[in-house]
Amino acid sequence: MGKTNVLSKIRAFNGVNRPIYVLAGLAFLISVATLAKFNYITPLRFSDRFCNYHGSFDGDNYNIGSQMRKTIETAIFKIHQEMDDLKALEANSSTPPSSVSSASGSMFRHVAFLADVLSLVQSVHMELPSFEERSVADHPLKQQNGDPGEHFMREEIKKYIKIKPNRLGKQNFMGANGTFTSIGHACFAMKKDLEEYMDYDVGEICNDDWRLAQKLMVHGCDPLPRRRCFSRGPQLYHKPFPINESLWKLPDNRNVRWGQYKCKNFACLASNTTARKGFFKCTDCFNLTHHESPRWLNRGEIDPETNQTADFSIAEVLEIKPGEIRIGLDFSIGTGTFAARMREQNVTIVSATINLGAPFNEMIALRGLVPLYLTVNQRLPFFDSTLDMIHTTRFLDGWIDLILLDFVLFDWDRVLRPGGLLWIDGFFCLKEDVSDYMEAFKALRYRKHKWVVVPKKDKDDKEVFFSAVLEKPPRPFR
Repeated sequence: MGKTNVLSKIRAFNGVNRPIYVLAGLAFLISVATLAKFNYITPLRFSDRFCNYHGSFDGDNYNIGSQMRKTIETAIFKIHQEMDDLKALEANSSTPPSSVSSASGSMFRHVAFLADVLSLVQSVHMELPSFEERSVADHPLKQQNGDPGEHFMREEIKKYIKIKPNRLGKQNFMGANGTFTSIGHACFAMKKDLEEYMDYDVGEICNDDWRLAQKLMVHGCDPLPRRRCFSRGPQLYHKPFPINESLWKLPDNRNVRWGQYKCKNFACLASNTTARKGFFKCTDCFNLTHHESPRWLNRGEIDPETNQTADFSIAEVLEIKPGEIRIGLDFSIGTGTFAARMREQNVTIVSATINLGAPFNEMIALRGLVPLYLTVNQRLPFFDSTLDMIHTTRFLDGWIDLILLDFVLFDWDRVLRPGGLLWIDGFFCLKEDVSDYMEAFKALRYRKHKWVVVPKKDKDDKEVFFSAVLEKPPRPFR
């Protein structure tokens, strides 16, 4: 009777259904383990390390990791159990070898197969992180530089840099277990200036130190840490002019803090005298009547030697893509005139600039336009393929390093949509350098709608202007 039971068990094991189910289950287990090994482990470890930097809390990543470990441990146990049962079954069998030779051979192959699968699963199990044994020392910043906040003496900087776990102990709607506030890497090299910038009383009025803040930003301490004080505003702020007046009218002097500028009113900035303005870039930009008003309405002066001009009109550029240009960025030194003229064409332009000795950002805002206080050091705060146009003038010139220009142009390419326009407006440099700079623009492989090089007349033929209107091509995924 015992022999009959043993043989019936062997026949059942060698049936059609059981091997299929066993192999399918093991294949599924190997797939899960492989995916866990190559796709999920790294982010889980990274997230868990950050979570435990300021205490252990049970976020979703922690639960997923623990669940995965328990699942694999259960699978290992079941494989061990199945192998022991098969071996015991073979050892207890009293059937003559001639009768069960084929069954024994099949059983041996199954045991060997399970042993191979077991070794693979165990290797994955050993590489899983131990979510119960994390420590503060595992944090990457701890391993390399210690606590970054300890580099500074000012308590407000330490509090800002400190990683802040979510209060509920779970991932927030952004998929993070905490908030990781950031500062520019150069802030560590500008410790004294940054600590002066962060020297304030919480809840009180901030110092009038925008020039210090801009110095930090321009030298790479960007982004700056947030502050918990109230920014200073004009003492006698007057409501701005209505939009039908503000675009082409000098703003009210009361709406700007003039303490850090040489000029103390807009009339000074708009005057023809440049010696006392305190800046040299775009010195006529505040003269809305004579200098700014005619800009971009018509083509510029034709160079007699080349019979070309480096100054294109807005109308001729918009004709390249009629009805398609709706939103864009002007990365220039200016007071928003390009955005004002584009607004008249129902195009919304954000004007990115800094305050180089004059209230450029305040002027743009008071004209009813959108200023973006941004340095060339920073990645554009726009998502990929979202803008119809990027325009630049009086900013990217022959001073810029070619490697930096590459990074800037590829960042601009990132935010331009396919079919969007890049308008290089009066890029000037030494005549001997123009070919190098043009190669940087050619590297984008954009379609050339306009491409002009003309001599800069006030520099004894040593400098040239380069202007172009380029179209970003579609790049299908490969």
